[in-house]
Order: sequence, then structure tokens, then C-alpha cells
Amino acid sequence: MKNSFGKMTTLEAVMEFFHDGMTVMFGGFGGVGSPPTLIDGILEKGISELTLIGNDTGFPHIGIGKIVSRGLAKKVIASHIGSNPIAGQLMHDGKLEVEFSPQGILAERIRAGGVGLPAFLSDIGMDNELVSKNKPLFAIDGKDYLVETALTAAVSIIYAKKADEYGNLIYDKSARNTNPLVAMAGDITIAEVEEIVPLGSLDPDEIITPGVFVDYLIPSKGVNWKWAWE
Repeated sequence: MKNSFGKMTTLEAVMEFFHDGMTVMFGGFGGVGSPPTLIDGILEKGISELTLIGNDTGFPHIGIGKIVSRGLAKKVIASHIGSNPIAGQLMHDGKLEVEFSPQGILAERIRAGGVGLPAFLSDIGMDNELVSKNKPLFAIDGKDYLVETALTAAVSIIYAKKADEYGNLIYDKSARNTNPLVAMAGDITIAEVEEIVPLGSLDPDEIITPGVFVDYLIPSKGVNWKWAWE
């Protein structure tokens, strides 16, 4: 079921957008701010060969780490994987490709994807092979810079504290982290939210992600949205 804006729906309905071999971008920092219901839905469907883009690989049993730890990802683009030793072992064994990007650069690559920029230049990590590997250089005034390409995904999954029916989002403190940027960079963006409120209930100054970036809203586990369809 959907409301009149076509955004409020169910986990079962949005799972049609997920398939083997796709690219998924996710919000969260060490699992905080990652959408648990959507992640569990991916696990239950058994989707594999995923390319995951996000800040980190969570912990083995927290956040996106649950997907990584089951070997369902073929590649991860992240700033670090140190909190998930299983991810490190998979990389060591050649079962998981990891593209490392410094945290600020990663955030800017996601933002660039969200606003339609193909790439930007940076001198961060030029002396680090893990960062500079296979990246072209561009010279300005005799100084070389790395070409950092923008990041986008077929589907972005995010987590918010509160939403109205149009998809305007408010986040809970540090759970905001990368979610607003990730929301911008998906061909389809699905937000899992804890609370849905009527239109006009949110203070415009509190809204972090405008509804224009959100395609679908699903309730987090235990949330009842029945009133919205009455």
C-alpha cells in the first residue's frame, strides 16, 4: 500500500528493487544510522554479489556488517573496515574487493554524485597507494591532483528519526552522519523511519533531507503506520 504521495509503503514492496550484482549505498557510521529493517530484508532475500558504498563495514553483527560478514558483497567502497574483522579476513583471502577512500573524500564523492558532478580534484592521499591506486592525475599550475570520481548507486538506503508523508526527514543526533548525502546519490532512495507525521507537522528549519530526494518510506520494525491510509 502507498499513500497519496506514493512514498509510504512496505518492506515487502521495496524489496523488488534489490537484485544480485547491484550497487547499494547506505547511511551509517559504525552501524549507527544504518537502516536495520532494510538490511535484514536484503539478508532474508539472500541477495549477493553486491557492491556496497558507505562510510565503513560496521561490525560483524551490526549494521551493514551483517551483509558483509555473510559474504554477500563482492566489493566495498569505504573509508575503513577496521571495526569488522570478518571484512578484513575476506579482503585478505581475496573474497572481498575493498576500495579505500579517506572519510572526507568519500563524503565529497557521494555529494558530488548527488549533485551531478562527475568528479573533483584532490591532493589527499597521493602518497598512499591504497588511495591513489588506478586513479588518474590532473595537473594545475604544475601541481598534480588525483581525479576523484563521483559515487552513485542504483539504490540508496537510509535511516531517519521522523518523516512526513512527502518524505521530508529529520535525523536523531549523530545518527544523521552520512545519511543526508547518501539520500541524494541513489537512483532510488528508500528511507526507513521511526515515526511518520502529517504534512505541516515538521518545523521547516528542522528538516535536513527534503522529500524531493526520497522515493519511498518504510516503517522501522514495530512502527504502525495504519492511520496514514485511513
